[in-house]
Amino acid sequence: MTQPTIPADVRERVISAAIDLYEQAGRERFPTVDAVRRLSRADMNAVSAVMKEWRQAQTTQAAPVAVAVPEAVQQANAAAVAALWLNATELANQSLRSAQAGWEKERVELDDMRAELANSYEAQAAEFETTKKQLADSEAVTAEQAQELAAVRQREVEAINRAERAEARISEIEHRATDLRGELDRALAETERQRAELAEARAKATAEIEAAHTATETARAELVKVQAKNDAQAEAHAEQGKQAAAEINRTAERMTKIEADRDSARKEAGEAREAAAKLAGKLEAVTSQNVELLAVIKPPSEKVKK
Repeated sequence: MTQPTIPADVRERVISAAIDLYEQAGRERFPTVDAVRRLSRADMNAVSAVMKEWRQAQTTQAAPVAVAVPEAVQQANAAAVAALWLNATELANQSLRSAQAGWEKERVELDDMRAELANSYEAQAAEFETTKKQLADSEAVTAEQAQELAAVRQREVEAINRAERAEARISEIEHRATDLRGELDRALAETERQRAELAEARAKATAEIEAAHTATETARAELVKVQAKNDAQAEAHAEQGKQAAAEINRTAERMTKIEADRDSARKEAGEAREAAAKLAGKLEAVTSQNVELLAVIKPPSEKVKK
């Protein structure tokens, strides 16, 4: 529904009157449209439109909570906790959206009804003013005019009653909005509680991970010590093995040399024996030859003496 253009001075008078009445009421309840209209001396349509804007400005507009899964939760791969977080946030947002949708729908319906009432009231007020002028100008008031005036007054009373009922309806809607805001606050408190539980669980998991890490580091240090000890023993064994192998090689070389010397000595002894046998044969032959020569050379007497 298109709202009429309201002059700036009229808007200022309406807002000033609304603020004055609101302060007089101790800021406990909003002033009625009719009271503001009387104080500002403005028409009903303008007062209704300006009061709608003013009330919306005084009421905190609730907005859906849009909270992303903390990065720490994603890094910790806490899928169950993240799902709980998302479900709680979605439930709070869904409740808020449903309540706000119903609230806005009722506000639109109420605005339309209030505009219709304002138009009817202005028409009746204009008719009432015209009738009053006619009655003032006319010295003789007929019964028909008196009945018409009474009817006009009755319509005015009915319009006022309808306006009051509309104001009561507005108050009821505002009360429901307050209840919805309370529900939203409770949902947010529950979300905060779950967030605290999530933080506690994350801290506990972090402590357990750190303890496990410390135990792992301790075991790793012990393993390094054992490995170093094993490496040292292996190196010592390897060195001993190398020395033993070298000693075995040296012993084998000495044995080989001894065997070679033995074979060489055996060969030389055989050759010496062969040479001695040859020399003995030669000596025996020479001796035989010498005996024969002496027998030939010496005289017979010497032979006999001999």
